[in-house]
Amino acid sequence: MKNYIFPLFLACLCLSACQENKATTPEKNTNTNPKTLQLDTLYTELFNQGSFNGSVLIAENGNIIFQKSYGIANEQSKQALNDSSIFELASISKQFTAMGIVQLAKEGQLRFDDEVAKYIPELKVYEGVTIHHLLNHTSGLPDYMDLADQHWDKSQIVTNEDILKLFEELKPEANFEPNEKWEYSNMGYLVLGSIIERVSGQKFGDYLQQKIFQPLGMNHTFVYRRRFEPKEVDNYAEGYIYSDSLQKKILPDDLGKETFAVFLDGIVGDGMVNSNPIDLLKWDRALYSNILVNDEDRELIFSSTPINDSTETFYGYGWMTDSTDTYGKTVAHSGGWAGYVNYFERHLDNNKTIIILQNNALPTTEIPRKETRSILYNEQLVKPLSPVSASQH
Repeated sequence: MKNYIFPLFLACLCLSACQENKATTPEKNTNTNPKTLQLDTLYTELFNQGSFNGSVLIAENGNIIFQKSYGIANEQSKQALNDSSIFELASISKQFTAMGIVQLAKEGQLRFDDEVAKYIPELKVYEGVTIHHLLNHTSGLPDYMDLADQHWDKSQIVTNEDILKLFEELKPEANFEPNEKWEYSNMGYLVLGSIIERVSGQKFGDYLQQKIFQPLGMNHTFVYRRRFEPKEVDNYAEGYIYSDSLQKKILPDDLGKETFAVFLDGIVGDGMVNSNPIDLLKWDRALYSNILVNDEDRELIFSSTPINDSTETFYGYGWMTDSTDTYGKTVAHSGGWAGYVNYFERHLDNNKTIIILQNNALPTTEIPRKETRSILYNEQLVKPLSPVSASQH
């Protein structure tokens, strides 16, 4: 029986949703304003209801108007979460993988229209699949999780190389022809992670560290496979799920080695970046600048690409995209895996940032993106908030 915990991504959401010359640590706005009080009331209510356990950071024009943590980082030690606690990002990691590919393209080490088999000969049977198709989920490559579940010895942790060998050996049929459809693909980003390693000659985590995290001063961001390569990480938020049989929160590991979160822990590219809210805000600010990429690159990263019949995908390179009269152009991504429920949204036209990281994936867990958006734009909330002191939690 499959031990299914949580998809590697939360169903990616089609949202209704100043340039800077250097990366800096954003300033926190210490002036209490109505938005700050409303945001604290919203998240306090959710915490009190058992629907929120995590850290949230909201910024306007790069200035933090609200930053707060609610709940427990470690159920065993009872360590509380704080504003520097580190979370596994799950599929929010995909935007860093995409950036790594864009950087390699800028350096002339690959092209977006290169066929994948040029770098990953194990996949030569999938003719016509390009790097571009991997980036925007139009490759048609089949899912690797089900394949590993059926054909891998789950007493061992599987890696990218193991998955590629399985594909080479079993040659599972493609789901559709390249660019015929849009279908969210963790396999596509696993392959991108492997392309980064083979082209750069570096481990995936080392490449991101050198090319993205260090240049931006993201000192608490790194690739971490806690079961495959365990190490001590200070101020770490453990990810919890809920056990119906035990009637309590547990770690995914408590379900045994055959749990997806355990035996798939060696995979990189579609997940495994770990970070905290302040580092993600540094990333957000850098994406308005030319530190990593230029205007042309950003247009590519944040633009929807149509499939063969001209239907828009509303997905760029590692980001969902949308545009509305109220919120302007927005890009976002969610991420859910192994007890983590995360959400990152950027309002490009209005320079607003929403960062929500949670370490509980429970039946009651919520991502209050719509309510947060409404507060930022002074819209009337569907459900009025009860007054709560900004310092209650």
